[in-house]
Amino acid sequence: MDAATVATDALMITGIDHVVIGVRDLDAGVAAYEHLLDRAVTLRYTRDGVATALIVTANAAVELIAPHGDGAMASRLSAAIEASGEGLMSLAFSVSQIEALHRRLERVGLAPDKISDGAADALRWRRFRAGTQATNGVRLFFIERDEPLRDVDASDVPGLDHLVVQTDDVEAAAALYGARLGLDMRLDRTIGDRRLMFFRCGDLVLEIVQTREQAHRLWGLSWRVKNAEQEQARLASAGVAVSEVRDGFKPGTRVFTVRDKSCGVPTLMIETSPKRD
Repeated sequence: MDAATVATDALMITGIDHVVIGVRDLDAGVAAYEHLLDRAVTLRYTRDGVATALIVTANAAVELIAPHGDGAMASRLSAAIEASGEGLMSLAFSVSQIEALHRRLERVGLAPDKISDGAADALRWRRFRAGTQATNGVRLFFIERDEPLRDVDASDVPGLDHLVVQTDDVEAAAALYGARLGLDMRLDRTIGDRRLMFFRCGDLVLEIVQTREQAHRLWGLSWRVKNAEQEQARLASAGVAVSEVRDGFKPGTRVFTVRDKSCGVPTLMIETSPKRD
């Protein structure tokens, strides 16, 4: 595959549309993330045994899902949460040219299912899912919306900075996110006994972190904040356990860790300079 082909394919994935977080109680999850992200839920609905709430930021949304009722979907979701706990369950990429991307993922062996239509309130979309066996067990969706999700509320937590994937096989991860999906690798670095890879996805980063565990999983989120000290104090005053503010891994950044009330998702808040490469 030549560089021009990779560049064309990369344009089909334009960013991260949303991350899906499974929770036991939707109201509790909504309260946690409305406070964490300093903004209100955009949409709530219930369908096929799953209660859903969507919180939209400038560059990605959080979709909280919880079992509702006694149906088959509710039972499967309950079982998944009981087995692995609350936390990240799937990732949906925002795409253009969904038919062309579907054909490409068929060619590179990601076994996509059929493109389907979806709707909730005024939102309309088309989407498909890659085969989980082909994606190392991670549930990856690809979604094209009639209208993009819009950030409707000014917040001191503007959006997502990076999403972390843990893996015990970094070469397989590089093949998936780089060669097959066409994301642009910006950095490949080894620190101690850990290898880190960073892929650009829209205006944020998908970070691959090597782990000794036999796993390939969506792991954590890092959210941008305008002022780290201010946001740390806001969360601490509301009873959220947070670390002290410290210098980040990337020069010029200030970060702090959220230690609870994130529905099982390891969470970092990061203040960064306006200039991004």
